[in-house]
Amino acid sequence: MQYGMYIILLVIFGLILWRRTRAMVRPIKGTGLRILLPLLYMSPAFSVVIQPSVHMTSIEIVVSVIFGTILSVPLIYTTDYEIREDGKIYAKKSIGFVIALISVFVSRRLVNYFLPGIDALTLNALSIISLFVYVGLWRVISFMKFKKVYNSHIAM
Repeated sequence: MQYGMYIILLVIFGLILWRRTRAMVRPIKGTGLRILLPLLYMSPAFSVVIQPSVHMTSIEIVVSVIFGTILSVPLIYTTDYEIREDGKIYAKKSIGFVIALISVFVSRRLVNYFLPGIDALTLNALSIISLFVYVGLWRVISFMKFKKVYNSHIAM
């Protein structure tokens, strides 16, 4: 049963990695609002956090937010945008981004492994909080970086 969960996680991670690396070779359409869409797609997962059976302490929540913030830093640092020869805006190709994404995945798995004393539902809720924080920060700051390139491109 537990191996099935890891297989599902690896498939999801593989799809995310494939999608993000594929995005580096396709131009970003429109005003870049699609960069923020994953925040909307993730919102149903937040229902786990507000379940009455989840028992989180405020310290656990703060640590989860801090962990999410730390995880967002390498993703933010390795995400940039550029205007290519065809005049369209693309995500810059970066092997550092792939390494950062793999590091985030591995570190989240390690944290879950080293916290066996927390019940599964609470651990999932804490993981979702850290996920929202690091993806949220990464996406919002990436959108701001995109808008900076987009506005400079429009001003030309």
